[in-house]
Amino acid sequence: MKLLRCGPLGKEKPALIGADGKILDVSAHVLDWTPATLTATNLARINSLSRDSLPEFSAETRIGVPIKGIGKFIAIGLNYSDHAAESNMPIPKEPIVFTKATSCLSGPNDDVMLPKDSRKSDWEVELGVVIGRVTRYVTEEIALRYVAGYVLINDLSEREWQLERGSQWDNGKGFDTFGPVGPWFVTAEEVGDPQALSMYLDVNGKRMQTGNTSTMIFSVCQIVSYLSNCMTLYPGDIITTGTPPGVGMGMKPQPIFLRMGDTMRLGIERLGEQNQRVIAWRHLGEEVTV
Repeated sequence: MKLLRCGPLGKEKPALIGADGKILDVSAHVLDWTPATLTATNLARINSLSRDSLPEFSAETRIGVPIKGIGKFIAIGLNYSDHAAESNMPIPKEPIVFTKATSCLSGPNDDVMLPKDSRKSDWEVELGVVIGRVTRYVTEEIALRYVAGYVLINDLSEREWQLERGSQWDNGKGFDTFGPVGPWFVTAEEVGDPQALSMYLDVNGKRMQTGNTSTMIFSVCQIVSYLSNCMTLYPGDIITTGTPPGVGMGMKPQPIFLRMGDTMRLGIERLGEQNQRVIAWRHLGEEVTV
């Protein structure tokens, strides 16, 4: 199934994508898509509903983050050898792990807001992995059993904060709106092999990134197993797994970074597409739970 949440920020309702591509409202049958409701039993119940009985959302309805109540937003760096090369960094011997603040989560088509005084904001199309079960010390052989599904992520990064200010990458990864997720959460059985998905990203209509998850240095099963030896993973935790080459930082002869008014279009096979406009920093106002 393809699951999503639709509506104004903070007032999203659970939905699913019908066979004809229509967005169907399931809020009469489930309160929201959360770690507690994304169980196999509950998903089977929702999947058994007659699609003809479900009301439709307008195609223009805003799409939010597909899961509410995400606990951890974990990221893997330099997970494609050609991206490591364009970044002038060695191929890692073990996964490079950092975190993105959950406050950076945003809908797939929401505006991306440049941080104050940003000079080096950059794009990264990535495969996101959603954990479905409590995961501790699992082997690579069984790690995919703990994956509930997958999402499309733009792992936006402010390179000055990431690489030039302090020793941790986290600094440049968690700015507001720097974590667009969705449009859909796609269940693992519908995606199939996570190491065979094509991916792309355009800036202002120009193709910047083209890749395939088959070229990851560390596969999804290796990443989930590795992280489960570092920390307990819980249902709803998201892991974003690295980006192929073509980021702005690696452009030759000069890097290219995002500016106000730029647009981004990105997608991964079977996981849908995102479209974002880059805007200047502004105060977001009241805190809203996504």
